[in-house]
Amino acid sequence: MTIEHDGLFIGGDWVAPHSTARITVTSPASEQPLGSVPHADEEDVDKAVSAARKAFDDPQGWAHWDPARRAEALHRFADVMEQRSSEIARSVTAQNGMPLMFSEPSEGRTSAFVLRHAARLITEMPPERMQERADGTGRTLIRREPIGVVGAIPAWNFPQTLAAFKYASALAAGCTVVLKPPQETVLDAVLLADVVKEAGLPPGVMNIVFGGAETGSSLVGHPGVDKIGFTGSTAVGRLIAEKCARLLKPVTLELGGKSAAVLLDDVDVDAVVNSAAFLIMTMFNSGQACWASTRILAPRSRYEEIVEAMASMMGKLVVGDPMDPETQIGPMATEKHRARVEGYIRKGVGEGARLVTGGGRPQHPEKGWFVEPTLFADVDNRSTIAQDEIFGPVLSVIPYQDEDDAVRIANASRYGLSGTVWTKSTDRGIALARRVHSGMYSINGRRTDLGAPFGGEKESGLGRELGMEGLASYQRLQSIFV
Repeated sequence: MTIEHDGLFIGGDWVAPHSTARITVTSPASEQPLGSVPHADEEDVDKAVSAARKAFDDPQGWAHWDPARRAEALHRFADVMEQRSSEIARSVTAQNGMPLMFSEPSEGRTSAFVLRHAARLITEMPPERMQERADGTGRTLIRREPIGVVGAIPAWNFPQTLAAFKYASALAAGCTVVLKPPQETVLDAVLLADVVKEAGLPPGVMNIVFGGAETGSSLVGHPGVDKIGFTGSTAVGRLIAEKCARLLKPVTLELGGKSAAVLLDDVDVDAVVNSAAFLIMTMFNSGQACWASTRILAPRSRYEEIVEAMASMMGKLVVGDPMDPETQIGPMATEKHRARVEGYIRKGVGEGARLVTGGGRPQHPEKGWFVEPTLFADVDNRSTIAQDEIFGPVLSVIPYQDEDDAVRIANASRYGLSGTVWTKSTDRGIALARRVHSGMYSINGRRTDLGAPFGGEKESGLGRELGMEGLASYQRLQSIFV
């Protein structure tokens, strides 16, 4: 599939860009061009923000619609997303190498679910409430209103899902949106724009501009943007946070992670390590997932047993064409990113970790930016590969003495996004989860609840997406003292 597009989606339709620059997307599997789109400049961003502002300020417009009417529009949006889900999933796979077995349920279907859930929430959350004053001398009217124009900037590893995490709540709240997709995966956003148009959202409610860091910076700093939602690296998140702080602009940041999977001493090692849940929690999207548990904490009493089981499992993973439904590990999204992952593998060897399996490039396929599933053992939690987010199919097995030691190691990270614990006892797992400093945690690989707050702490970000809490972040409060 090749997409060549000459417009930006602004004000409900495709418009010619001011900029003459273009973004070309290259397949990480075939290393061949997949298509191109215009690269928006500052003037293009201004046009998009102006369209979003006009739609938001319309006294009869989206922000003033009854919540039930907005919810109905979001359900139509979800209907069209579902109709195009397979096409969208395949587009994502073509661009970032996510194996189709993962992209179809995540990138293909998640957006529609998130839209429908946001639609339900907005009809359940009263836009205002009257309460008695604390001193008993009267009443106070507390109102929730949409925060305004939202700049949404998702990451390339889950471009559709992470975009929906932002625009679904924003739209449900009554905001209008300017979406800047990641430049590595812009072609699926062309399909998204067509979905928005077909679903009949009012002009200017959802706008899409393509571009890189400069375009994102223009969007973040634009005075007409009232809130930023960003997913990406901690380094870029810091820059956005600094800019928003100077502007006193609200921002939600979902950043990096270096989560730990704690295998307790009661686990059935072979059953856990070879389970679909363990593969998803550790190697989803070939390790290109911020919430992945890439530090494997193993009890010393069963350490070599776990290392051997994991080496066997990783050696059997199917590496290949991400469009093949049997493929479990696809290529890295870009050639530059593969070089970064390979640099971390060399660093691990250089710092004395034991390379158990992988570490190089597979013999087949001959083309593509692939990295072998790689397992390190005897890893010191203070080492580079245990502390930095590698964002590839690289796992490190770290020994621990007892549960207190496991919790200490899990928390000895500058990140705090996610984590997992594997045990035969749910109560034991919950008890350990309560002690880990992370925004999310899974017992035995239980998947993310898309109706619950999503996000992390420490260098993993600020604020939360999804659920009531995520919706509330796109609203402003007003207290009227009666």
